[in-house]
Amino acid sequence: MTDELFYQIALTMINGVGGILSRQLLSAFGDARTIFQEKKQTLERVPGIGTILAQEIKRPDVLEKAEREVAFIEKSRIQPLTLTDELYPERLKECPDAPLVLYFKGNADLNAKHIISIVGTRHITPYGQEQTERLIEELSGLFHDTLIVSGLAYGVDVLAHKCALKQQMPTVGVLAHGLDRIYPPAHRSTAIAMLEQGGLLTDFPSGTEPERANFLKRNRIIAGLSDATIVVESATKGGSLVTADLAFGYNREVFAFPGRTTDRYSAGCNLLIRKKKAEIAISAADIADELGWGQIPPAPPCKQTELFEEANPETRKVVDCLLREKEMHVNQIARQSGIPVQELSNILFELEMDGRIQALPGNMFSLT
Repeated sequence: MTDELFYQIALTMINGVGGILSRQLLSAFGDARTIFQEKKQTLERVPGIGTILAQEIKRPDVLEKAEREVAFIEKSRIQPLTLTDELYPERLKECPDAPLVLYFKGNADLNAKHIISIVGTRHITPYGQEQTERLIEELSGLFHDTLIVSGLAYGVDVLAHKCALKQQMPTVGVLAHGLDRIYPPAHRSTAIAMLEQGGLLTDFPSGTEPERANFLKRNRIIAGLSDATIVVESATKGGSLVTADLAFGYNREVFAFPGRTTDRYSAGCNLLIRKKKAEIAISAADIADELGWGQIPPAPPCKQTELFEEANPETRKVVDCLLREKEMHVNQIARQSGIPVQELSNILFELEMDGRIQALPGNMFSLT
């Protein structure tokens, strides 16, 4: 590790000095090491610093904290990224309050061609679950390289990560604490899987507790890291709307899934749309088109009927019935196909075991 990286990490350990003031100090003195070597009186003259912050910079425990953090990241094989690193997220670098140092563990490309942030309420409803799953499945079919970013929280966040993992898409969780822990602990297995198919990112050093203020602070990274932020579900207050506002302030695209006016967890999305802070999210294709991602690959022709070309005539009749209707009751299938119910039950069982149809409640069936 270089001296410059060490002193940049030390800059992040100073109470009251964030990304903006860090940049001002670096601009004034040229490099991080010089900042810690300057006299207190010289530091005080830097715009925005003053006497109190100058005293904080000269505190001896600042460098001690940096030494402990360096030991931790080297032991844990964590990759520190500074604003001058090629691997530092370029989109985030454009934001005026971008963190001076990020800590990353994983294998995702933080400068991927396509990056989407998906956020929403922790109290996800069946509607929100359906929209999240459909969105990521569609994105996978259109632009499989899309990096899915979220916050590993309950509800929409963790579902977005799980859906990305299921579709074998890269996904990164932005944490509100250091990389020495996972919060909430219930999402540990998902986080571990993400290390192999994406990663975990934070600007908080080890030992940082997952306090409420940290979640709001980390939202700026979720918003700044991506091409667009998509709000799936949200009440009229919450972290998702904070993230959307941050993305809007960064001149990034914001999308929201509309919902019924009576649904509590669609109220925030409807509000974003009404205030013209978000476009209506309908499909992944519409979002990709709005973002100018280029030519959307044409949808492949439907192959569903071809899956059963070699089936026997009776099975073919059952499949034809299910192709005409979205869902059918077993008695309805029997009437339309002319197959006795006893024989039909065997055919349906074989199709279900092959994974070609699915049984629904109430003796209903549909194609998978």
